[in-house]
Amino acid sequence: MSQPAPRSTLAPVDLIREIFPRVLNRRDTDAMRPYLADDIVETFPAKACRGREQVLDYFAGVFSALPDFRLEAKSITGEGETVLVRWRMTGTFCGSPWMGMRPTGSRLAIDGVDCFTVRGGRVVENFVVYDQLSFARQIGLMPAPGSLMDRLILALFNARTRLRQLFRPSGGRPS
Repeated sequence: MSQPAPRSTLAPVDLIREIFPRVLNRRDTDAMRPYLADDIVETFPAKACRGREQVLDYFAGVFSALPDFRLEAKSITGEGETVLVRWRMTGTFCGSPWMGMRPTGSRLAIDGVDCFTVRGGRVVENFVVYDQLSFARQIGLMPAPGSLMDRLILALFNARTRLRQLFRPSGGRPS
């Protein structure tokens, strides 16, 4: 079901409060459509989306991969057309593959921040940052902290670093 266009008279911070979490937690890209500018640029850690359709396709993939996707705004603050949201996303990676990764069935709890730019009652830009290491560990892409594999990776990294330092022309010191 489509939703009416957002009220452009809303202050940017109030518009984002309307989107977070009510619209996103519906897991319905059609409900998101009226809030996004045609030429929106949304930058995620792994990819940038340009244009409303690319952003909606990205979220359709997220919602499909995490059928129980839930977003909780921890804090929302704004000044002028800039709005910052500190959030926590939860869900289970049990749906479709996402970003080339097959679902693991892992339960996720990821913290992040969005930096929105709102003009004319629509989001024109968003820069997203989230705890990628925690995400990678929760799905099993990276080992748990302190595990045997984690210690092995650290030991290999340090061995490689020592070797690189030994073979630098400056005798091991960075130039």
